[in-house]
Amino acid sequence: MVLNIDRRSLVLGAGLGLGALGLSAGRSLAAVMLGATGFTHAVASGEPGPDAMLLWTRYVPATSDNTVRLDVELALDPDFAKVAAGGVVRTGAYRDWTAKITVDGLKPGTVYWYRFVAPDGARSPVGRTKTLPVGEVPRFKLGVFSCSNLPVGLFNAYGHAAARPDLDLWLHTGDYIYEYGPASIKEGDWAEGRREQLQPSNEILTIQDYRLRYACYRADPDLQRLHQMAPMVAFWDDHESANDSWEGGAQNHQPAAEGDWNVRRAAAMQVYREWMPVSDEPWKAYPIGTLATLYRTESRLLGRTRPADIGAAFRAADPDAALKAFRDGPWQDPSATMLGSTQESWLAHQLKANARATAWQLVGMGTILGRTVMPQDVLDWLRPEVSEKKVAGYRNDIRAAKLDLPMWMDRWDGYPAARARLLKAAQAADADLVMLSGDSHNAWAYALSQDGRPAGVEFAGHSVTSGGAEGDLGADPAVVARGFVAANPELKWADTSRRGYMMIDLTPRRVTGEWLFMRTIKARDTAVADSHRMSVERGRRAFG
Repeated sequence: MVLNIDRRSLVLGAGLGLGALGLSAGRSLAAVMLGATGFTHAVASGEPGPDAMLLWTRYVPATSDNTVRLDVELALDPDFAKVAAGGVVRTGAYRDWTAKITVDGLKPGTVYWYRFVAPDGARSPVGRTKTLPVGEVPRFKLGVFSCSNLPVGLFNAYGHAAARPDLDLWLHTGDYIYEYGPASIKEGDWAEGRREQLQPSNEILTIQDYRLRYACYRADPDLQRLHQMAPMVAFWDDHESANDSWEGGAQNHQPAAEGDWNVRRAAAMQVYREWMPVSDEPWKAYPIGTLATLYRTESRLLGRTRPADIGAAFRAADPDAALKAFRDGPWQDPSATMLGSTQESWLAHQLKANARATAWQLVGMGTILGRTVMPQDVLDWLRPEVSEKKVAGYRNDIRAAKLDLPMWMDRWDGYPAARARLLKAAQAADADLVMLSGDSHNAWAYALSQDGRPAGVEFAGHSVTSGGAEGDLGADPAVVARGFVAANPELKWADTSRRGYMMIDLTPRRVTGEWLFMRTIKARDTAVADSHRMSVERGRRAFG
């Protein structure tokens, strides 16, 4: 059963929500948000277990209290005639009035309805959630999302998924928000009504900045409804902090002008944990009966080392010789890591233990594992208006591809030794590995291999709104996709031009991934224009 939440119930306290999304001229969204009281951003759930669930809300009292206590009710029906569990939680300005509570003693595989109750008796909007099943599970479905850049598109993918009655869980693989300010958006790229909604009007750097940016995103009605309809397993990628971030810095962080990276990183991590229905555990495994184990990973801010710098090789007097030296040296450095040694060890042990107990091992990852080099024909596909600087970058990628070097050092194939360790761990565990990843903004399907042997498959999801390869590539997308597949042995299918989300359908014998492509992201429209499906049979570790 799906809760029928009408538009009125999505209007947040003190005029926030849909009302704020249609502000009159001259009225500041930031001012409305900062002055809002009551339950300002609906509810959410996450960190599902067979007998527990984390519940989230945000409540700002109208009084001058420093803290507030909220009661929580869970019921087996949307009218709360059968209250089954509850709890109490405290929040305050110190955590931006966000509240999280984990409720135990729940039944496996059960739909619950939940709400928060304020001291004055006011109730939050009602949310729907579902605990994980135990034992034999015939089918389980996940919606997978990534890369939701609010200024450039409407969250139609969220709206479409939230209206589906057949999905059990959401997985968000990162870039839930973007850190950029309005100045980074080209004039023609703004989506309908989004210009007034992006706050603050600068790149976010401080705790206050990050909090306001999340408040803007979470005011979106489609995102609110998504969170109200099912639990979410979520983890950050780079834009929750800054572009191409790693443990010690980021491409989009300049210490001289923007301060100490560790201060910004700490702010980003704190606010993410305040505003998202997540625990403070850096990584975690979620059992789905005997059907699968889902893994939440962290590959950005805690253990990732700085990516190898290929740029110096392109600037060398003899670029080809420098690229060969880079390929055989820094690129192969075994000390380079995406996860850090502690998480690498944890995941390897988890795969070994769970491959015997559950049919599928689903690893959620912020960036793509599949090997990808730039096709030699890419210059023929570029739009005429692409800048000479970008053209030079594509030429460099072509040059690198001739030496089997990847086009993105920020992904797993920029860390080949760490990639090999992960895939060898899956092979040693005899695991049916399914990677679920995001980040690239486009859709890809990879048959992963290591040492000449199959190691698993990867369903790499396209973005909710963020622009992809079509921004530079004006050729027929079918031609572009065929070119990428031809240039990359692990790549079995691609779409480089459309937005949407993935649906993953799990059964004991088969995993089917479906990429759904929205008709548009420039206006509110939840219609799907097209989709593509691929499947892997258990034991094959390659697409059938």
